[in-house]
Amino acid sequence: MDQQTEIELQAAAFRRLQKHLMEDRTDVQNIDMMNLTGFCRNCLSRWYQEAANEKGIEMDKGQAREIFYGMTMDAWKANYQTDASPEKQAEFKVAFEENVTNKG
Repeated sequence: MDQQTEIELQAAAFRRLQKHLMEDRTDVQNIDMMNLTGFCRNCLSRWYQEAANEKGIEMDKGQAREIFYGMTMDAWKANYQTDASPEKQAEFKVAFEENVTNKG
């Protein structure tokens, strides 16, 4: 497979993942994703931001989230986010520390 085709396939897979998380499975909470997998929608939007910044494209966290979520973070929270139990919040603290804070 040539490199351009590989890039196009990777981009298509990313778009399908984004659609799945943003349209098909809005019921899955970010905190549950982070606790189980070590990443969530916010991580994906941050990785998008980091890739843009590496290419010299100025983009902040809010802009990246709005691009990934297709709406503002406040709108997402109002429409889809539910309250997390103290147990889930404690698990999240550990998962965030292990997967985000120490990754530099």
